[in-house]
Amino acid sequence: MEVKQVLNMALLSGEILLTSGSEIYRVEDTIDRICGAYGIESEAFVTPTGIIISGWAKSNPNDSVSLVKRIRNRTINLHNIEIINTFSRELQQGTLPYDQAMAKLNAVKTAPYFSFFKRLSAAALTAFAYTILFRGTYIDGLCAAIISTLIYSSLEKMKGINFSQYFGNFLCSLAAGLISICAGKLVPLLHVDAIIIGSIMILVPGLAITNGIRDALHGDIVSSQARVVEALIVVTSIGVGVGISLLLMKYWM
Repeated sequence: MEVKQVLNMALLSGEILLTSGSEIYRVEDTIDRICGAYGIESEAFVTPTGIIISGWAKSNPNDSVSLVKRIRNRTINLHNIEIINTFSRELQQGTLPYDQAMAKLNAVKTAPYFSFFKRLSAAALTAFAYTILFRGTYIDGLCAAIISTLIYSSLEKMKGINFSQYFGNFLCSLAAGLISICAGKLVPLLHVDAIIIGSIMILVPGLAITNGIRDALHGDIVSSQARVVEALIVVTSIGVGVGISLLLMKYWM
């Protein structure tokens, strides 16, 4: 198989991993595994926003190929990460023809995500569970679940029009705070603090923070800093939104 074909496979695998929320070291390891399975020496440099790969045949190190891929969108899809992990390890046991391997990878890349109803249900369940965890009642959990579904639906619509992630988180956290406080004014028995915490949990970038720390432990300092800074900006936008809602309701009600 030609060097460029192997690098195309490795690049597509890395792209799927990175856009699915994988750690940097895992992307680079997968690229090395795929190239090594076909007898290709490679060097990969990966950041949260791009992939650079150079590869050459062991028999002809002077004839190298380099590929670059810009990554603009990232989400969380642990299922895709598991599939690509398995794919790269299976290639080490027995390689596949180029067309067959690319067809398999493209099928993973274009596979439909979980339905909107399932994601909405997961958001509601997450809000309910965290509200109970922070000593809220079942009624508090139900209120948080309703608010969480509303802000999740809003986020999905914002993504459809390429709305700023940070400003979107700010608006959603502001809305969550205002609705929670209004609900607390209407029903004094509700625990507003637990409802707010539960409803904004779907906005918290927990995986991004975890991956940033793991990247730092593996020596990927640049990627670690990028992920941590991104997570801090998201957390700040959420905190500012909730804080403003508390200030507004303090002076208005």
